[in-house]
Amino acid sequence: MEDNQRRDDTRMLTKRFDEAFAFAHDLHRRQTRKAAGTPYIAHLMSVAALVVEHGGDEDQAIAGLLHDAVEDQGGEETLALVRARFGDGVAAIVVDCTDAWVEPKPAWRPRKEAYLAALPRKPARSVLVSLADKTHNAEAIAMDFHALGDAVWTRFNGGAEGTRWYYRTLAGIFRAALPGPLAERHARAVAAFA
Repeated sequence: MEDNQRRDDTRMLTKRFDEAFAFAHDLHRRQTRKAAGTPYIAHLMSVAALVVEHGGDEDQAIAGLLHDAVEDQGGEETLALVRARFGDGVAAIVVDCTDAWVEPKPAWRPRKEAYLAALPRKPARSVLVSLADKTHNAEAIAMDFHALGDAVWTRFNGGAEGTRWYYRTLAGIFRAALPGPLAERHARAVAAFA
């Protein structure tokens, strides 16, 4: 019993996670999802939950909360804050999940191609956070596609063809890089719209 308790304690989230949640909420407070205007923090909470549910540690869970902070909320300056507040490990995962550092973002297709090319070489710690992010996104797209049909593609810079290509390619990379239940969940969501 004591060994199980000790093992469970190492997976518990601390006040550091609480601080990261508040930080993420402050950063993304005015941001909403593309669909129905859901507060963006709901996505970040879902990503962190998927990370924890699939064996991630606290640094990975915090990175799940902050994976879009650099891309959407301030670039290098925000990364410096993430590193100072939550450490190099979290910052490294956030960097690995970021595909744009400036506003306006570079063109969609080359940005996604570069992300896909780099993803297989990322550490498994980072791939798990990316997989959790892309799984939540794919499930949201599948749900919206079921409800709206082809009208859903007007929300995406890549349109129907580009978005389907991107998510199908991600599914193959995730199945090879981090095989398991979450990669399969991602692939099932993608199959619902691709």
